[in-house]
Amino acid sequence: SRLAGTVAVLSPERDTVPEDIPVLADAGTDLNAALEQASTTLRGLGLQEWLVLPADLPRLQAADIDTLIAAGRRTGCALAGDAAGTGTNALYLRLDRRFDYRFGVDSLARHRAAAAAAGIEADVLALPRVATDIDTPADLFNLDASSWQEASA
Repeated sequence: SRLAGTVAVLSPERDTVPEDIPVLADAGTDLNAALEQASTTLRGLGLQEWLVLPADLPRLQAADIDTLIAAGRRTGCALAGDAAGTGTNALYLRLDRRFDYRFGVDSLARHRAAAAAAGIEADVLALPRVATDIDTPADLFNLDASSWQEASA
């Protein structure tokens, strides 16, 4: 990505994350609470924006990240949904306003409502590579070899 700066991982443990990548604490009990705590930490460190991406996006490319960041910088919030159009697979936010994270059932609509409640215009993007996530064994099975080659390009 040309627009992304610092990369950090939100996780209850470091696992195999390289030592040079910061890991933000996650108690592992509630994703939305962990995101609230992480955004507070980042704001305290002087960061002004962040892009939340789950780890299960095998087709994600740097160009998608740049598209999300550019859209979010224009409006303050950019969202990209899952293939069903109900979940949130990417969330860009400027950190200068309080935001009510709403990952879970129907999170895309709930994040749009949270942005509106915070006085932020949400730009909802249709990004096919971001829409491809792995929620079930069938999702993994349905990825063909070209999907994996595309993701590694």
